[in-house]
Amino acid sequence: MRQLAFFLILSSPLAGQRKQSSPLDHLPKNVEILTHFGERADISPDNQRVAFMNKSFGDAFVVDLKTGILRCLTCSLPGAAFLRVMHLSSGDYILIGPERFKDIRTSRGPDNELWFLSRNPASKPVRLNQKMSEGAAISRKSMKIAFSETRSQFPDLPADSRLVVAEVDLADGVPKLINRRVVHESKDRSCRIEAQDFYDNDRRLTFTCYEPQGMASVMSMDLATGRFTNESQAPGTYNEVEGIFPDGRHACVEADRQVQTLGGQGGFRQIDIWKLRLGSGGKDFVRLTHFNDYESWKASNPVVSTDGKFMAFQIARTTDEAGVGYGIVLMKFQ
Repeated sequence: MRQLAFFLILSSPLAGQRKQSSPLDHLPKNVEILTHFGERADISPDNQRVAFMNKSFGDAFVVDLKTGILRCLTCSLPGAAFLRVMHLSSGDYILIGPERFKDIRTSRGPDNELWFLSRNPASKPVRLNQKMSEGAAISRKSMKIAFSETRSQFPDLPADSRLVVAEVDLADGVPKLINRRVVHESKDRSCRIEAQDFYDNDRRLTFTCYEPQGMASVMSMDLATGRFTNESQAPGTYNEVEGIFPDGRHACVEADRQVQTLGGQGGFRQIDIWKLRLGSGGKDFVRLTHFNDYESWKASNPVVSTDGKFMAFQIARTTDEAGVGYGIVLMKFQ
């Protein structure tokens, strides 16, 4: 009997061992593939469309969820090199990226900027004359926008990074940013800021604090008082906030919490999507995706519909840089 037990232990998979197949072959019934290419999805405020990039430094597309019709928003622009597309509450779009691609470091850092794109067909992107870092928070209810500035874009910046809130103004036919104000600063690289989502009727904002050794924390901020809170409360782990639920009490997080059982080095490469209850002191995390149960796979860049009925995210590989994706997936919530 002891010999049999010993044999079973040796012949069974090691605890935490990742599977060698593909998560796409084992999708739950509430999960479906929307596109077989693309990355960085963004759901329209009316939940009828999903915008996304075909690739990093590429073109912006939008797909109608009822008809499945796919439309390219920037293909009429030669050499388009955008990184993100996001919906404004007006039905127009914000594009993020450089004017043209030079190299990954320069184009994603110093040359990264904001653009306005009208929803009217064949429109050309209009520069908003604002350099910024990584992504932006776009209100679903107003024309508010939040973004961060770093020394990569502004070498003389007194802080290492700072969080800015502004509004997109279309009043005179020429889109521009108005009512710009700095709401938070990080003096050193212990916290590099990236804006994520407005919530609580635009009174609050989530942002990610990128930390040394490739780690990150989920932060929230009261825009009236300036008070901010570490929502993940898990130093030494990776927690990047991505997407807010309409109740304003929960957020999606790209987290490496599963490596505690699956193994591997933590950080942005070994992530899955988790749901965090804000205000829980980091104690209420629920895992939503299990792509990282499979070797070399991860799920990333989630966004939640404004009715809370579904989430869009991307298929991603652990070997690629952050943001790279291979298709958009929809998850319906029970």
